[in-house]
Amino acid sequence: MKRILALTLIPTAAFAHPGGHFDQPFLSGLLHPFSGADHLLAMFAVGLWASVTGRRAIWAMPLAFLLGLLTGGALGASGVALPMVEPMILASTLLLGGATALALRPDLAVSLLWVAVFGVAHGFAHGAEGPAQGWVLYALGFVGASASLNAIGLGLGLVLTRRLIRALGGAAAVAGLAMAFA
Repeated sequence: MKRILALTLIPTAAFAHPGGHFDQPFLSGLLHPFSGADHLLAMFAVGLWASVTGRRAIWAMPLAFLLGLLTGGALGASGVALPMVEPMILASTLLLGGATALALRPDLAVSLLWVAVFGVAHGFAHGAEGPAQGWVLYALGFVGASASLNAIGLGLGLVLTRRLIRALGGAAAVAGLAMAFA
């Protein structure tokens, strides 16, 4: 666990988006969420926060994130300008992790809005860096990978102790803060 956290603190990891496999759009999309610690941590934190919040949030938060992700991906692929994308991505890691660490439970509509907006930012980055041809396959790949990261966070959140879940959220927030100053 300490090694994973240490790797997230490496400045190049925060914005590491290596060249894609654009001859294989699905594979490129599938790998893209794993290309930066900022994406990994935020998508994992969505699932953790959903588990802490409970009830309808368990399915609604990941779904709101994925819908935002698709919306942002389409905007990024279409060339629309969206300001503050990278700061929003970093903020998502810090705030989603922080919300988990503090076990925040705002009104579900507020939580879903946060998660969807962060999903748009992450999706925009995915879409803007994606291939011009085969975008639908690429989108299926990055949505599938993102859903799996949400599910891993959610699954761990449902089986781990409350204290450990909150500690993982705190670690994500600290890593987000470190990336912001890297």
